[in-house]
This record gives sequence, structure tokens and C-alpha cells, in this order.
Amino acid sequence: MQHLTTPSSFGTVISVRGSLARIGLLATSKLERAQVRATVGRFISIRCASSTIVAMITEVTCENLPPTDDYIAIASVDLLGEIVSGPLRAKFQRGVTNYPTIGDAVELISSEELRTVYAPTGSDQINVGTLQQDPDVIAYVDVEEMLSKHFAVLGSTGVGKSSGVSLLLNEILKSRPHLRIFLLDVHNEYGRCFGDRALVLNPRNLKLPFWLFNFEEIVDVLFGGRPGVPEELDILAEVLPIAKGVYTQYQNSDRLGLKRIDPKTIGYTADTPVPYRLVDLISLIDERMGKLENRSSRIIYHKLISRIETVRNDPRYAFMFDNANVGGDTMAEVISHLFRLPANGRPMTIMQLAGFPAEVVDSVVSVLCRMAFDFGLWSDGVSPLLFVCEEAHRYASADRNIGFGPTRKAVSRIAKEGRKYGVYLGLVTQRPAELDPTIISQCNTLFAMRLANERDQALLRSAVSDAAANLLSFIPSLGTREVLAFGEGVALPTRLRFKEVPAHQLPRSEATIATVPSAAAGHDMHFVTAVLERWRGATSHRDVPNDPGPTERPIARGVEAPLLQPSLGLDPDRFSLLKKPLR
Repeated sequence: MQHLTTPSSFGTVISVRGSLARIGLLATSKLERAQVRATVGRFISIRCASSTIVAMITEVTCENLPPTDDYIAIASVDLLGEIVSGPLRAKFQRGVTNYPTIGDAVELISSEELRTVYAPTGSDQINVGTLQQDPDVIAYVDVEEMLSKHFAVLGSTGVGKSSGVSLLLNEILKSRPHLRIFLLDVHNEYGRCFGDRALVLNPRNLKLPFWLFNFEEIVDVLFGGRPGVPEELDILAEVLPIAKGVYTQYQNSDRLGLKRIDPKTIGYTADTPVPYRLVDLISLIDERMGKLENRSSRIIYHKLISRIETVRNDPRYAFMFDNANVGGDTMAEVISHLFRLPANGRPMTIMQLAGFPAEVVDSVVSVLCRMAFDFGLWSDGVSPLLFVCEEAHRYASADRNIGFGPTRKAVSRIAKEGRKYGVYLGLVTQRPAELDPTIISQCNTLFAMRLANERDQALLRSAVSDAAANLLSFIPSLGTREVLAFGEGVALPTRLRFKEVPAHQLPRSEATIATVPSAAAGHDMHFVTAVLERWRGATSHRDVPNDPGPTERPIARGVEAPLLQPSLGLDPDRFSLLKKPLR
């Protein structure tokens, strides 16, 4: 058989099937064996009549070779796309229109061809690193495709995932200075990565009023993450809308004898995000309790009141219940502060979750996700927001019995509908198999780092639709900072190496915590005492000595809402009935 070879070719096509082809590697190649390195993961080019096909080697074998043949090995390749000559310059396109024929020459892809494949197609490209195959070729990612169709960064602990996230977000901020970014920082490690472009929020400087929580979320707070008692929930569902009505009624009325409106007719639900005061809520429950004859029924009301007061007085919940009895509709200030509208030079918010009480973290995340989506929805997506969720498997677990339902629902809504309203999702997780599959399937650009777990690899195989699914066999053996990038944001499924992150942008977990303690640290009793002060301070009052101060506080409301009339206050003897002996 006559081979259509060129001096630089090292093989020929011997079979073609769909998006796969088999190549015979020639024993008589002009290239030295060391130059060829025809090994798994290398890109090659197949010379066709009208185009050059770009393919990737997925398997090489010399088993079962016919003894009389000219070949030293057979390689299987995936056909990924083709380079077509254009009027100005050659252009790469995904997919193959002209298939190779038997005998077509196969060459190692040149640097120039790789640059054509990975050439930035517009101004919307960010430089994230270099190709593993050729470190001289820069790997670009299309920002518009990556953001508008969501993205995910996956990888086991210690493979450079956090520094990869810092790199991606810093590059996105450079490319899109007006895009707002909201990052859920589970381990408080990103505080210093974005310098003065980010506002860092934590329980000490966050104001998230309790009335912004919907019914399911406030129940989760009151019952400390456990299922609510049905009888108490019924009472709460009945009085919450009335408490909102009472507040609105007193805010709007002149209090000089105008006709009162019945709070029940105002038309709020338990989920409407309007202010109410805990004083009103408790007095409404108390009023109902006073009308009851049966002592056992009273105990239910009494328990609910104590539950509300316990949470209200817990200093760890101060970020929710500050001014709980004063009122004031601060929703505009809270949203403006949280989601950076206007940005005032800080388009990014880092929400540090590590200091929040464990029982309320889920409901706080639920409120933040829900408000991010709802603001996008009701503003018609005028001001785009990227919502980045670290340790995403915590909030949207594949197992429906784990985690808090409303949080999963809120993350899921952003994944499914967010792009229509300018709310984009970035997921970061080390256990993709534990993440809700419907959510990860909405992420159209995946950055996969080393994953050792078999279930995680299987999930990834099912999520990747590209012809180069065979690339996934590299996942367990990737080095630190090495990434397989798939999907809409990259020209081809690519094995690349993230570029070095400058020291000032390294996340805390990778920059400062070493296993060898430094001799200069001076761990004496003063150090221990200072740590204890911070520790106790976090659960007792707001301003803690030796604490990194709040970076920015929301503006206080100038005019407070009117206080309610004293007659609506509580009777100090309201529980005396419960103390009477049974007859």
C-alpha cells in the first residue's frame, strides 16, 4: 500500500469511525523516536485535502500487530476539530466536516497550529495559564461563555483549587471591572486575595435583619436546624403576617385618631420581605395564649415565646436581631451593601462564614442565594452578579435528606434560571459526586483538577459531553495546579497548568499555615489569652479586642420607624397562669 507521507509525518490513518480514528505509527519515520513521543494526551494533526484535523491520542498499543506490517504501534485518536484556512488567517472550529481518509499523513501538531486553536477570538478572553503540551502557548478562557453558562472548579484537597479560584476571579475582575462578585468563603481563606476591590463581611460587621428570612428560614433559626414542632409552626404561620401588618399599619397611620386598618386585611404572607418587630410577634402570641383555658395548650405558646426570646438574646445572633424591637425598613441599604450597588470601587463581597453559629449557616446562605436571585429577577438582570459558592456540596447535596432544603432550592434556581436574569453561578467543590447532579449539569465550563475518588470521576465522565471524554483518564494523575478544562469557555478540552498566583493573592490556607511552627511566633500565655478573648468575644458582644476591625458598615437609617403604642407591650404577669397549681 502506498502511504501519502511527508518528511515530518510519523504515521498514517488506517481506520475511521465517527469521531474516532486509528493511526499506524511508521517504523520508517524520518523523526527520531524521542521527537515523536506519540503518547496519550498529545495533540496531532491529520493532513486532509481541504483542512487540517486536530486530534488527541487516547490510546497507544503494539499488541496484535501484523508481523509483515510497516507499523511499530497503533494509536487511537479522538477527532476534536479542524483548522480551515480563511481570508485573513487560518481559523479553528470544533467538530469535523471533512473526515480523513485511509492513508492520510499524521504529524505532531506544531506550535503555530496550537496557537491557531487557542488564539483568543475576541477581547473577552482571560489568560489563565499555559498548555501542558507546549508551555509557550497561552491557554485562554472565554469570559462571556464561562460566566453566562456557569462554571465549576473541582478537585481534591491540596491540589491548588483555592489558588485556582483566586486566579480565575482576579482575572474576571480585570476583564469585567463592573461585574459584581459575591463569594461564599466557608473557611475564611480569601479575605486578602482581592485587596481593596473586595468588601469582607463576617458576623461582626454584617447586618442581615431577621425579617428578611422567609418562613422556612426563620423556623430553621428558631429551632436550631432541627425540624420544627408542628403546633408551634401553625401558631407562627398565623401570627407572622399579622405582625407585619401591625408594623405597616403603625408606620403609615398618623396615630392622631385615624381609622385603624385591620392588620389581617393588609395581605402579607409569612414570606413577604417586609419589617416586623419581635415585640409585636410575642405580644400577638401572648394575646392568643391569654384566650386559652386549657393549660396544656398554653405550654405550646409559652415554649414558642421562650424559643424566640432565647434566640433574640443570644449574642451570636446579634447580626440578625440588632434593633429587633426598634424596626425600620433597611432592606434597600442591606441589599446595596451586600451586593455592591453602587460598588464604590469594591465590586466584590467576600462573605466569611466560619464565624457564624453552625445552626444558622444554612439559613443565612439560603437568604443570600435567594436575595441574589430575586434581585436579578425583579431588576430584569440590569446589573449582572457572579455568585461563587465554595464547598458547594454542603449546600446542595445530592442526598435530599442532608442539608437545608431551601438552600438547595435557592442554588438550584440560580443554576437553572439565573443566566436569564444576569445571576451567574460559580461552584467550587472537592466532592462533585455529593453535589446535586442537576446543579452541576448546568455548569457548562468545568475546571477539573486531581480527583482521587472513583465516584467523583464517574460523575465527571457523565457530565462531559465532548468527544475527548477519554481525557478524564488523566484526572487521578494530574499534578498540582494542573487542570483539565472542558466546555463552552475553552476552544478544546485542554490539559493546562494554571499560572502562578502572586503571593498577595494566595488564599490563607495556602499562604500562611505551615505544619512547622515558626520560632518567632512567641506562643506564650499572652498569645493564648488574646486568642481566648477573641473566642469568647465572638459569643458575647460585638466589639472584640484584638479583632480585625470591620471594613465597612451599612449606613444607619436616618429616620426610625414609629414605635408602637405602650398598650401593645407585654403584661409582666403574662405567665402567672402557667404557675398556678392544678385543681
